[in-house]
Amino acid sequence: MVEGLSREAVVAVVRRPDLWSTAAQAAVGLAPRGWWRRAPFLPLPDRDWMHFRLVTAYGGDGSTPMRAADLVTWLEWRKRQS
Repeated sequence: MVEGLSREAVVAVVRRPDLWSTAAQAAVGLAPRGWWRRAPFLPLPDRDWMHFRLVTAYGGDGSTPMRAADLVTWLEWRKRQS
């Protein structure tokens, strides 16, 4: 699973086809430059950035995965902004 994302969060987005395009745009937008040159060859956010975001969102040591409802809410907000 992608670091920082719970299986439930991924499933919540998979169940929302209206958010797929927004999620793909966000993934590419958050990926570091040259992501395609490094394994696993996916547009994943930088680990340090993701850790920082999890700490600021949920506190603790950053090991708490993103909640499904939070991810869906953020993607809905992002979709409305475009």
